[in-house]
Amino acid sequence: MTLPSEPPLHKLQFYVTTGYSCGYLPNKLAQSLIASPQHLIDATVYSSLIQQGFRRSGKFAYKPHCENCQECVPVRIFLPDFIPSRSQKRAYQHHKNLIATILPVAYDAEHYALYANYQNARHANDQINQDDKLNQENKSEQEDVEQYRNFLCQTNVESVLVEFREGDQLKMISVIDLVQDGISAVYTFYKPDDTKASFGTYNVLWQIEWAKTLNLSYLYLGYWIKDSRKMTYKQNYKPLEKLIDGEWLK
Repeated sequence: MTLPSEPPLHKLQFYVTTGYSCGYLPNKLAQSLIASPQHLIDATVYSSLIQQGFRRSGKFAYKPHCENCQECVPVRIFLPDFIPSRSQKRAYQHHKNLIATILPVAYDAEHYALYANYQNARHANDQINQDDKLNQENKSEQEDVEQYRNFLCQTNVESVLVEFREGDQLKMISVIDLVQDGISAVYTFYKPDDTKASFGTYNVLWQIEWAKTLNLSYLYLGYWIKDSRKMTYKQNYKPLEKLIDGEWLK
């Protein structure tokens, strides 16, 4: 097993999870490499981890570590060379009335309601087996809220929450991590019933522009999977760098 070896990471330990159902490729088991202990993963340490392909979920820093699969590829946009396409420019102009407010990461009932609505709409047509369906039906709202809190409302690194509103209407939320050479798009969710909206595209462009104002070079977009429809959009932002065998390559 190849483990991160940079000096800030020397005090960390790494362990591999047991297998679980892959959320992106059907009929596959996934495993993750987890960095621990959590209390040692501060902004500086996480900056080193993300450069080596790690991501954050709540207070956990992880990266895919599947024995027989290498499909999850960490990707980032090199901002100085990024030029938006015409369709991306149109999406940005279409949502120019959105007002962004940068806030501390915290739980808010209005945010959670938007998240729950987004999740229900996004996964309405997903193929799930009967056991998963039963488990979802048996989950209480309290459990869903707790899962949301653990996922997006806890952080041990430098993070912000960004509200996007049109007038007094909440349209979109982004949770973003700040690292030494860029920002990391942790998760974005938005009002799902506006069929004419291009919230996702607008949000990536907004994050690019914000990172530039901070004089940062990269927007980390997480993992790209060639055969995952949900990940296809990441190829539309160029130049896109991919972490291959420990090197970021265009």
